Amino acid sequence: MIASVRRIAAVCALGAALAACQSADPHAKAAHPAPARPGASASPSPTGPPVLAPGPGGLTPVFEHGPRTAKTVALTFDADMTADEGPRAASGERFDNPGLISALRSLKVPATVFMTGRWADEYPAEARALGTDPGFEVANHSYSHYAATADCYGLPTVGADGIRADVERAYTSLRKAGVRNPMPYFRFPGGCYDDKALRALNGTGVTAVQWDVVSGDAFATDADAVVRQVLDGVKPGSVVVMHCTRSAAPTTEQVVRTVVPELRRQGYRFVKVSELIGQSRAGR
Repeated sequence: MIASVRRIAAVCALGAALAACQSADPHAKAAHPAPARPGASASPSPTGPPVLAPGPGGLTPVFEHGPRTAKTVALTFDADMTADEGPRAASGERFDNPGLISALRSLKVPATVFMTGRWADEYPAEARALGTDPGFEVANHSYSHYAATADCYGLPTVGADGIRADVERAYTSLRKAGVRNPMPYFRFPGGCYDDKALRALNGTGVTAVQWDVVSGDAFATDADAVVRQVLDGVKPGSVVVMHCTRSAAPTTEQVVRTVVPELRRQGYRFVKVSELIGQSRAGR
């Protein structure tokens, strides 16, 4: 019995953790499989969230949109807060957007939120609410929101050498805030990356998620212009990037309330990024 327990503990410590422990221990309670995370296997799991297979040499895969064969679209929202913006939050600037989240819930729109660890530190109750709501999935947007490359929209730079540690720190903050199953998806701050940055994440099991529709909501004051840009850009399988940051994207709630019914009228179905990646893996 003691030897059996030791074998179970050894399996758990090696990483593919929850599934292995459950299959080894007949008394374990059923639970959702743990998502891929830094340090987990890079191979797509048949039971966990869908991820893309690594590229040549194990290069971290990049996902931009789903198959163009079905009228599905994923709305994604970056919950940005840069590591050095704490004083601004303390002075009253709001980096969250509860009205936007309420709109998505009332419209019954599933969505993927790419959250920085610093945002989760600042708004743990909101992070936990999103991370436990089946209508949302929470993914990694780095801890600091510092860029992996130079010349990235004026963002401070962590560089490829530091991006892996930044991603790991973000997962720690998400889980500490109460996000139970952060997804094995990572969005580079500013969308800026190169092969060196992708190589830095080799073996982590994450899929880098970009987009094919830029909403233009960041710092926008004309909601109608953002609406037009989204509607003009959406195609079957599109990933739309927007922001969940009240001070930096004040029109986003209004945009969502306009775009959603119009895209539904056109026959689109809203899905999370995980569904689009699953469709891509299935070749649909």
